[in-house]
Amino acid sequence: MKTQETLIELRVNQVSYRITVRPSATLLDVLRQDLGLKGTKRGCDQGHCGACTVILDGKSVNACLLLAVEAHGKKITTIEGLSSGDKLHPLQEAFVEEGAIQCGFCTPGMILSAKALLDEIREPSEEEIREALSGNLCRCTGYVKIVKAVQRAAQAMGSH
Repeated sequence: MKTQETLIELRVNQVSYRITVRPSATLLDVLRQDLGLKGTKRGCDQGHCGACTVILDGKSVNACLLLAVEAHGKKITTIEGLSSGDKLHPLQEAFVEEGAIQCGFCTPGMILSAKALLDEIREPSEEEIREALSGNLCRCTGYVKIVKAVQRAAQAMGSH
């Protein structure tokens, strides 16, 4: 018996898509396989590592835990949607400037979790930053440079 597919509409990085998906397809599957947005990483597939973090209607979510059909009609931002042409987002610049990127695998999820935080709180405390990033695991750093990068970006974004 063939599984019935469903037509959904997504707005990803300000681009509208109409796509047919399997009922069991995760948002992560659709972003990576169907839309070719490889910046959203596949890590644990269980919502523990944060590598697949995207922003869905202003909130950071694990794309591996969300069925694509649940994202129907929603606004999604991936790491590819932050920069504007050759101009990096202040968070991306801060991660580079602070040396908060080592292997880079966790970086997209970290940056998107930080963006969701900074969209809500302009000048977060270190504790608020650490709490916002607590769902994102990094095996390369001690998080110090990552926290400094978010603080630097908050200052840069506040001055705009």
